Order: sequence, then structure tokens, then C-alpha cells
Amino acid sequence: MRGPGTWWRGKSTPAKVETYTRGSFHFFALVEVAGAGLPVMGQIGGWPAAGLTLLVCAHAATCMLTVSRAVDWVRGLREQPVRLMCALGAASAVVAVTALGIAEYGPKGDDVDSAAGSVFGVTMIFGMGIIALGVQVRRHVYAVVAGFAAGTAVIVVAMTRSPLGALVTAVIVLLGGGFLAFTAVFSVWLLRSVFELDEARETRTRLAVAEERLRFGRDLHDVMGRNLAVIALKSELAVQLARRGRPEAVEQMIEVQRIAQESQREVRDVVRGYREADLQVELVGAQGVLTAAGITCEVAGEAAGLPVEVQSALAWVVREATTNVLRHGNAQRCAVEVGVREGQVVLTVENDGAAGASDGGGGSGLTGLRERLAAVDGTLEAGRAGEGTFRLVAEVPLTGAGVREVTV
Repeated sequence: MRGPGTWWRGKSTPAKVETYTRGSFHFFALVEVAGAGLPVMGQIGGWPAAGLTLLVCAHAATCMLTVSRAVDWVRGLREQPVRLMCALGAASAVVAVTALGIAEYGPKGDDVDSAAGSVFGVTMIFGMGIIALGVQVRRHVYAVVAGFAAGTAVIVVAMTRSPLGALVTAVIVLLGGGFLAFTAVFSVWLLRSVFELDEARETRTRLAVAEERLRFGRDLHDVMGRNLAVIALKSELAVQLARRGRPEAVEQMIEVQRIAQESQREVRDVVRGYREADLQVELVGAQGVLTAAGITCEVAGEAAGLPVEVQSALAWVVREATTNVLRHGNAQRCAVEVGVREGQVVLTVENDGAAGASDGGGGSGLTGLRERLAAVDGTLEAGRAGEGTFRLVAEVPLTGAGVREVTV
């Protein structure tokens, strides 16, 4: 059974930032209802209190809907909610005018004035800040803040005939709403930056794969291009000699056969060099990549002295395990150990980002690793090793002589 902590750890860093942003601004709407709407019932009473409370709840619901649509717009999932933001601005004005009207023409008393003033200020400030969440251009945010402050002054002057009170109220709304608007702008910037960094990391990974493919293509072209050109020329020469009945045609075809066999050998060497990997290099590379991604990585043991085929198979395990740590879960720590015990080379990769990982089988990546390890009589086990911990263990028997044991 998954708990709240498991649900949170299962999210990627960009998803966590998005969830935190949504939750924070939705919380403002709840604060509006609890801090300004509900106290009205006890401080004012009667039908004015019920009507004002309903308006505050409707305003809070509009705020929550605006937050959802605005964050979706920031993520590029929908269009900018211009109409909804205009509706929120209009709702803020309606609630503010109603609250001020109750304070001026409704029941008298300090409690009434305090409750109505609280509704007025909170509605204007929260409405301003949440509208700023869906505004992209910086000067437009300034215009929203100034517009709400100016509108506040106009409403207060029109209903109370008090320029001083209008000025004080406008300054309070300007400062409070300006701070909330700044928070919204910063949240949008942070959310976009986190997703852009995540996309940049994925792009860098794809570029690295593409670069490796280009390197392999260049090596293969260097090997095959020249040999195929020679084969084509010698085959054409052999055809011409054969048409003339010259015995040299046989020698040319023998040469073609020799070049073709040599090309096969060279291609196998290129592919073997592409598929084989150095375990020590992969261990150092995995530590560097994980550290750069903000994951603490500890590497223990050495690969020196192990047979080449064993190192190649285990190096691929390190590659795949590192990729899985980066792509799946949200690990904070990863430990890699390699050593020789009882005639077996044991590679262990353990991380604490297994919130959403499955317990068995694995996907095509682990299946491919099992196939590579099977070629050297090795085995692979992968699964949970505790709460939030995922462990991958690869074992390969030592078949060669002269390998010194490594104690981890």
C-alpha cells in the first residue's frame, strides 16, 4: 500500500515543483475561505453574512480554477486563460464592493467593520496575485498590480467619501498584492526553468547517443568504403578479363574474395570495439554523471585484473543501471560495489529512488542485460531491497586464470 511519502518520492523533480506550485496557490484560496469567509458568519450574522460568505467561497473557487488553468498554460498544456482571469478580476470587484457596502450600510459595529474590511483586503490581494500567475509579460504584471490598487482607491472613495481611507487601503492592497504577484512571477519562472533544465538534460542524452552513432557510422564507413570500392573495381576488371577469355580473371576474383573476407574481419573488429566497454571507465563515468545530476554516488572496489569479456558485460550493467537511476524514481543516493567473492565477480548497484519501481522482471533494458550476462554464464537479479530502495546484483563466474581477488 503506497503512502503519501511514497507518492511524493515517486515524482520527478519537475513534477514536484509543479505540484508544490499548484498546492501553494490552491492553499491561498483555502486561506481566503477560512480566514475571511467563515469569520463573517460570527461577526456580522444574518443574511448579509450568509450572502458575503457565499461570495467569498465562489471567489475562492474561481481562484482555484484560475490557478489550475494558469499552471497548465505555463506548462504548455492549454491556452492562456484570459477570460477566466478577467472573470476573477470581476469577481474580486463584486466581492469587494459587497463587503464595503455591508460595512457602510449594513449592521453597525466594530466586528462588522473588521470582518468586511478583512474580506475586502483578502479578496483584492489574492485576486491580484493569482491573476499575475497567468500573465507572461512583466509590464502587464505591473499593470495588474497598479490597476487593482487604483480600483481599490476608486471603490473606497466612491462608497466612503474618504480620500485618506482610500489612500491607506490602496497602499495596503498595493503592498500585499504586489508581494503575492512577485511570488507568482517567481513561481512561474522557477517552474519553467526546472522543466527547461529537464528537457535540456534529455536533449544532451539524445545528442550523446546520436554522436556515438555518428562515430560508429564513420568507423564503419572508413572500413567498408575503401574495400567496397576496391571490390567493385576488381569485379569489373574480372568481368572484362573473363569476356576476353583471359586466365587472370580467376586471380582477380580470388583477390575480391580475399578483400571481402578481410572486410568481414574488420567489420567484426569495429562492432566488437563498439560493443565492448571498459568497466573502470564506466564506473568513473557513472559516478560523474550521477553526481552532476545531484545524486550522491559512492563507488567501491576495482575492476583491474578482471577478464576483458567480464568487464565488458559488467560495464553494460553499470550503463543500464545508471540510466535507470536517472530516468526512474527520484534517487538521492546511489552506491556501486564491485568485487570478487568465491570465484564470482559481483557487481551491486543500489539506490534509494525506487518509489515507483516494480519488484520483478524489469523491462527490455534488464532483459538485454540478462542476455549479455548469459553469454559469460552470468546472472542478474533486480528488485526492491527495502522501503524505497532498489538493488541490482550481477554475478559473473571467473573462468580465466591469474585474476587476483578484490575485497570490497
